[in-house]
Formats: sequence, structure tokens, C-alpha cells
Amino acid sequence: MKKFIRILVILRVIARYRIDNLVPQKNLKRPIKCLLSTFNLFSQHADNRAIRLRMALQDLGPVFVKFGQLLSTRRDLLAPDLADELALLQDQVPAFDSSKSVAIIEAALGQSVNEAFADFTVEPMASASVAQVHAATLHDGRDVVVKVIRPDIEKVIAKDIALLFLIAGIVEKFSLDGKRLRLTEVVSDYEHTIFDELDLKREAANCAQLKRNFEATEELSKLLFIPAVIWDLSTIDIMVVERIYGIPVSDIDALNANNTNLKALAESGVKIFFTQVFEHNFFHADMHPGNIFVDRENPESPRYIGIDCAIMGSLSDFDRYYLGRNLLAVFNRDYALVAKLHIESGWVPAGTNQYAFEGMIRSACEPIFEKPLSEISFGTLLIYLFQVASRFGMQVQPSLVLLQKTLLNIEGLGRQLYPELDLWATAHPFLDKWMAQHYSPKRLLKELKNQSPALLEALPGLPDLLLKQLHQASHERVSSQELKASIDNIESQLRKQRLFHSGLAIFALLGTLVYLASH
Repeated sequence: MKKFIRILVILRVIARYRIDNLVPQKNLKRPIKCLLSTFNLFSQHADNRAIRLRMALQDLGPVFVKFGQLLSTRRDLLAPDLADELALLQDQVPAFDSSKSVAIIEAALGQSVNEAFADFTVEPMASASVAQVHAATLHDGRDVVVKVIRPDIEKVIAKDIALLFLIAGIVEKFSLDGKRLRLTEVVSDYEHTIFDELDLKREAANCAQLKRNFEATEELSKLLFIPAVIWDLSTIDIMVVERIYGIPVSDIDALNANNTNLKALAESGVKIFFTQVFEHNFFHADMHPGNIFVDRENPESPRYIGIDCAIMGSLSDFDRYYLGRNLLAVFNRDYALVAKLHIESGWVPAGTNQYAFEGMIRSACEPIFEKPLSEISFGTLLIYLFQVASRFGMQVQPSLVLLQKTLLNIEGLGRQLYPELDLWATAHPFLDKWMAQHYSPKRLLKELKNQSPALLEALPGLPDLLLKQLHQASHERVSSQELKASIDNIESQLRKQRLFHSGLAIFALLGTLVYLASH
């Protein structure tokens, strides 16, 4: 019965906001078209499609809001207007009963809140889809924040995740291009992300690691501060961290009132991003303004304060190397090298026509470089590069999607603080230095020396391994050739087809609802 009521609610929301209009009609079968045509009777909104979609997801609830936030990062799937609007989704929901918070805390700690804290504020400071936070004071006088997972949230998420997985199947069933949408992969990424957020001990460990990274040197400690975790009072369901009293990074008036050097602040954000990605290989992947504050002390050389480390990203050494070289090559307008690097890295298939790929990259990038460097968006450039590469069979990895999202956030924040921010002027020297330090002949010789014992140990077995692989290949020659022919055919088809229809992501939602309504 509950499932049926939920379906009716969702159908009402779809009809109200005319989400069916976002679906390419040619991808729908006639019975589905007829069913969706009845939605005309219930429409109440004439806003543009992007606003309607955002409002519909907000009405559908927290899990759909967070999924919309994830979709906003997938600009290889969505049209720019949809992606931009979905990025505005706010993860704010009503607080749950404070008595339940107290019960969860006491059950997790095995003691009362009065025993655990000198003072505990029952009314929550803030509330989101996964957790809510309370202010408290420790017995030693330190102010802290207590984050508490929502009761029974795992069951709610599991039900909606199951619905979203059905979406992928329905898209493949009813859409001409459904398989190319890779929505199942998107939902799978989302599943891992949101369930990771339910483990506050994991988030606490992320906080500790990020804090340690930026306390490694005095120079780094001046860039970013991460609140300390109170480990004795942290479990899977609750996390206690020291309370911060910084200025919200989006409050420009307050920053100006504090005489904050906004140019230095914007440039520090760029340094933090590239340090996390290339030096530490551990980056905060949810750096929206709600998670970033500015230290009030030393406004001439301001320091960021970061919170909410639930979503972190990292790249393989292989991907970092090729990403760094690609960024340098793009900004040097060396499109031949960009194409070559994509093929060498395996980001696009080995048989890709390098010259055709180079031409597509040039046509995408040259219009961007007509702008002054201070107006060029790194994140947008990366999106265009991935979009071009997708036409040649590139499958964008989840880690690169997280990086793309983070870069867009950092850029947007930096330009909000200081519109004349020249991101390239800050990033270029960093990348040059990083490449020189990590991939110089001296560094490679050092790595070879470090790995030499393992190499020497493995060397005697290499001849046998080689013979084994050759023997296996001789017996599988025919099947390998057939497999290659199939892959080549798929690649050919992919090149001929257009980029993903942005409406396919929307059709996924509709298709699932129709399917559920009929079962």
C-alpha cells in the first residue's frame, strides 16, 4: 500500500511540473506517449524546463535531491541549462525529533548526554537529508559540534536506490540510446557515495587525514584548517568535532567588514585544490560554499576552514600524471599532444584516429581561448575535453567526475570572491613544478632504486610468464580477433552518434514510474 501511495505522489509531481516535456518524444513508444499526454490535465507550472526539474526533485524528497546534485556534475549526460539548475539544489530538510537524536547519541556512547557533555543543545543547529548537527560543550570547556545520523535513514535510502536502479533498466528498455546513457553506472556511483555518508567513522577518518595533510608544513597550515575529531565520542552513527566560528565564504559583506584580502583568498583556494589533487592525492570533493568558512584571524593572509569531509576523491598515479600533462598541453594549445596523451593513457581506444581526435579538440578549445585567460574556466574546459573524448569512446571515470565537480566549485567560488582571478597564472607554475619534481629523471631513478628489490625478485619468473601468455594467445587467436572486430564496430557506431540526449536522464525517472504503476 505504501509503495502504491508513493507511486501516486511521484506521478502527481511529474504531472504538476510537466517533467514529461523534458523527454525526447522519439524515444518513447506509443502507449507511453498516450499515458504521458494525460499529464496536460494537471500541469500548474509554466517555468522553464530546468527550473521545473529542480522543483520536482525537491518535492520528491532528499534522496532525489542528492541524486539531482550528482547529476549536476555529469555534464557529459545533461544539457548545460539542466546541469546549472540542478547544481542549485539545496540539501535542506526539516529536522527530526531531538529526543531521537539524544537516544541515538546515548545508545552509541553507552552513557547519557549529560555524562558525555558539560552542555548539550537539544535544538539542532542544522539539518540535512542524512544527518543533523547539535552544539555541545565538552567537560574540558571546548565547544564542539555533534553530528547525528537520521534514524532509519538507511531503509529509506535503500528503497529509493532500488527505484533509481529500476530507472536504468527502464531507460534501456524504452530509449533508443538508453545503453549509452550509462545511468546504471551513475546510480551505482551515487549508491556508494550516499552509503559512505552514513558511516560517520569514515568521515571522521577523512577529516583526520585531510587535517594531517595540511598540518605537514607551516606553509600548508596557513592555507586550510580542518576541525579536530573527538575520537572518544565518535562512532558510526555520531561524530563529534571541534566547533569553528569562521565567516561563511559566501558572505562577501562580512568578509569585507573583516578587511579580508579577497584576491589572496581566491588564489589560496586554487592552491588548495591543486595541492590536494596532485600533491596529496586526497581531495575534498564537496567544497560548496556551505562547507567552507574563512578564519577571522590574519585577514591580509586569510585561511580557509573546511568541514563535512564525507565525500573525498583520489586519482591513480597514472591518471594524475596524464591529467597534469593534459592540462599543461591544453593551455599550451598543443592539441596533438592532448590527443596523443588520451590514446597513450587508454582513456580513448588505442585504434582512435589521432588526427580526427586532434581536430575535434581544437574546434572545442579554440573558441574558449579567444577570451582573456582570467575569464577562462578550467572546469568548463575539462568538461568540453571529456565531451569530445566521449565521442571517441572515452568512459569518464567516477574519480575524474568528482575532480571536475570540485574544480567547478573552486572556480565559481574564486571568481565570486575576486572576479579578476587568473586561475591559470596560479595553476601553471604549480603544475610545472609538480611535473618537474615527480617525473624528472632524478625522481624516476630514485623510484627505480626503491623498486629494484621487487623487480629482481620477479625477474626469474618473467620468461615462464611470457611463454604462458604466448601459449594462451595462440589458442585464443580466433576469439581475440572476433572480439577486436566487435569492439571496432562499437567504436565506429559511437563515433557516428551524437552526444547523449540530456532528456534521457529525465526519461529514466518517468520510465521507472510508468513501469511501477503498471505492476
